[in-house]
Amino acid sequence: MSLVDIIKVPCNGIVRRIELHHGDLTDLDHQDRVDVLVVSAFPDDYCPTPTSLIGALSAKGLSVAKLAENKAYDLRHSFSCWISQPLSKQPPGLEYGRILCFEPLFRGNPSDVVGDIFRALSPFLAGEPHIRTAAMPIVAAGDQGYDIEEMLPPIIEAAAQWMGIGMPLDTLKIFAYSQRSGVHAAKVFSKLKKRLMPRPAPVPSVHSAQGYQYDVFISYCRSDAKAANTLYQYFSENKLRVFMDTQRLQPGAAWQHQIFQAIDSCYRMIALYSQAYVDSKVCQEEFNIAWARGRNENVDLIYPIYLHSAQLPTYMTTLTYRDCRKAKAAALTDACEPLLREIHSRKNC
Repeated sequence: MSLVDIIKVPCNGIVRRIELHHGDLTDLDHQDRVDVLVVSAFPDDYCPTPTSLIGALSAKGLSVAKLAENKAYDLRHSFSCWISQPLSKQPPGLEYGRILCFEPLFRGNPSDVVGDIFRALSPFLAGEPHIRTAAMPIVAAGDQGYDIEEMLPPIIEAAAQWMGIGMPLDTLKIFAYSQRSGVHAAKVFSKLKKRLMPRPAPVPSVHSAQGYQYDVFISYCRSDAKAANTLYQYFSENKLRVFMDTQRLQPGAAWQHQIFQAIDSCYRMIALYSQAYVDSKVCQEEFNIAWARGRNENVDLIYPIYLHSAQLPTYMTTLTYRDCRKAKAAALTDACEPLLREIHSRKNC
């Protein structure tokens, strides 16, 4: 394999790397070993076609279909992905600890949901399973028929965004297999590099030097707006600074940037669990940004409240939540009393 180009992503004094390589992902040297290999497939279709990476892996004795029978984490409903069990000893060239299978048509157009790869990885980075390096082809640009120019930009933009907010993925290696695809990918990568670098020096987090801008950030789905408004009123009446998108977002402004800034400058984030919350791309984005920040700073940031029964991803159930299912509005504010006391205690110190 050969290194073609690099985009460096600075965050809190650490520089992470997005690398473009030309070569064969089934013929890696041991020093190029990565924690996870990303492959893509049609939903529940792991047929080892000769022109696919799944086919190349099968030719070397690694069956993605077999791995799919015993997934470690099935996140397809939320993130279009599943993660395999740890791989046992593999033939030379297959230098990866696990497989992450991206099934984009499970949730929508591949270019629209490619960020799901990083959303799926974020709960595990710096935790278990240990994932700090990843390799991938230009997903969906093979047998699924999407153009490199359509798929590579959202992959790189999503990676740079998540690395830039603190996701501890040290290195992402993107591979172009053929000479033709390598030349095309290098041109697209170079254009993106010029746009993404040089990046301005990161602005210090509001909370690092001046205290927190917000005491509470309320993360909720629109169908749960009544519960969110109840909490907004409760905390506001108790003199806390609350961020809730319908109350704080500036009309016409870049909402996503404001959301990132608000999560970065809040003391705690309340997550209102429901099936609608799990299904919402925006809610999952908020949750995983907060998760990444909490892991990066080693702080207990997310305060989950289980509002309505849902098929919760495993990583969401690992956080201690307050169960308010089938409860009245008063139970919702009662569940937040410990948080209110915690914030008032911190302010009085």
